[in-house]
Amino acid sequence: MTGQSTTNAGHDFDLIVMGSGPAGQRAAIQAAKLGKRAAIIERRTVVGGVCINTGTIPSKTLREAALHLSGYRERNVYGASYVVKHDIAMSDLLFRADHVIRNEIDVTHHQLRRNGVVVIEATATFADANTIRLDYFDTRGGRTVTADRIVIAVGTETTKSPDIPFDGQSVFTSDDILDLEELPRTLVVIGAGVIGLEYATIFATLGVRVTLIDKRPRLLDFVDGEITDALAYLMRQNRVTLRLGEGVESIAVEEGKRGTHVRVVLESGKNVVAHKALYSVGRTGATRELNLAAAGLDADERGRLIVDANYRTNVSNIYAAGDVIGFPSLASTSMEQGRLAACHAFNASVSGLAQLFPYGIYTIPEISVVGANEEELTAKGVPYEVGKAFYKEISRGQIIGDSTGMLKILFHVDTREILGVSILGEGASELIHIGQAVMAHSGTIDYFVDTVFNYPTLAECYKTAAFDGLNRLE
Repeated sequence: MTGQSTTNAGHDFDLIVMGSGPAGQRAAIQAAKLGKRAAIIERRTVVGGVCINTGTIPSKTLREAALHLSGYRERNVYGASYVVKHDIAMSDLLFRADHVIRNEIDVTHHQLRRNGVVVIEATATFADANTIRLDYFDTRGGRTVTADRIVIAVGTETTKSPDIPFDGQSVFTSDDILDLEELPRTLVVIGAGVIGLEYATIFATLGVRVTLIDKRPRLLDFVDGEITDALAYLMRQNRVTLRLGEGVESIAVEEGKRGTHVRVVLESGKNVVAHKALYSVGRTGATRELNLAAAGLDADERGRLIVDANYRTNVSNIYAAGDVIGFPSLASTSMEQGRLAACHAFNASVSGLAQLFPYGIYTIPEISVVGANEEELTAKGVPYEVGKAFYKEISRGQIIGDSTGMLKILFHVDTREILGVSILGEGASELIHIGQAVMAHSGTIDYFVDTVFNYPTLAECYKTAAFDGLNRLE
């Protein structure tokens, strides 16, 4: 390690965690379970970080509210005009989000308190590798606290360009969604990453005319191309305009006869005019104000910290976990990273992070994948075959009204081992775990042929896809 630190029994805590998101929570609780004095420093007045307050939980709750109020799930049965509520407003969506957020904050507080973790509400900056300066929000001023070990789990913040006229209403980021005063009539989404795609489909489901712009020529290049092609088709069916392979030249807020609107000028010369604009071009590690240099640390150009296999930074007593270390930036993996970081910090025996983990993308319809996709296997020269099942072929698919969903299994031609599973449709992020479990035990396509699934369920897709794949072999 290039950095140096001092450790002694006179520190205020054995472990201080900076940030109370998924990684921070698990790190602190794990340390407490190891009998250590643990504290979390949170710069917000509530715990949970971006995940609970502005990111994962709010976006998925807004999605569920949109699906319910728009009647989207029932349209295949009752017709395209079916809705649960006419004239849906932002307040309708936020009512459900506020309820879930409050509950998640309460659950998190209870877990931390039950495990004896001290929660300190203050901004934190490094004084040295073992000392953190606290600045409170009230009249108490500030003080310093020390720890033997420190875990940085501050997460990320939306990446903003200084040339963009952000005002939180006409031009906003995903962190501003909960503060929107009204549902836009038209919306331009700049950036077709996971967050941009999720919100583009959510707003489109609510009847908003959406234009999605991205420099990349295809959606989600880490997802199977057939799945993303199907998603793009369904988005266009829902009146979303895709401007892929297009860069943004400028964004301006203008006043017109019908009020304020946003004009987005593309590098190709096209003009896109909309009621509002969502700017979603990635996230930056929230390390800018931590005074990392005082601890001997340095972040990259995106504010991320470099760690080793045990989540240790170049300073021996300081660890980092969660979105602040970059890929894969999932709440699920962040939780495990935080736990493992605390275990390694106190020399507790533990295995490494599982290499096989699923991605859940909460677009409408949702996507979930695990393992390899066709493009990856083709590039590596792996001989594989494909088995597919469509929801419309499955009784449960007809019952729930999802006629567009599909499940795709990739398996090795010679060994018949499952190499990857991709799902598009209702329940994809739940259904994927069946494939994940079989893959974790090096299972083959024959497992699904021989297994009996509940009827009627979407899980039957695995059996149907397995038969389809074996028929292709024959």
